Amino acid sequence: MRSMNTLTRADLAEAMNRKLGLSRSDSLTMVESILDLMSDALADGENVKISGFGTFLLRDKNERVGRNPKTGIEVPITPRRVLTFRASQMLKDRVAG
Repeated sequence: MRSMNTLTRADLAEAMNRKLGLSRSDSLTMVESILDLMSDALADGENVKISGFGTFLLRDKNERVGRNPKTGIEVPITPRRVLTFRASQMLKDRVAG
């Protein structure tokens, strides 16, 4: 069952169940395993590339000065690591229509 405008873990497992004939529990276990591997790699500082889909990239941002838009007071923004996603050209073409 597809949720409104959101693809969930359960949806992925259901698709694997239908298309590959895996049991529901095996499908869900496989989805969880894949997501765990991706999460662990990102937590270890590795980028994750899925050919034909896109790349999850980690970027380290330096400390910088920001400004409170209401008061105009300058506020330091601490250094941090951010996760970004860059879609592959194949995915961009498919989404664009």
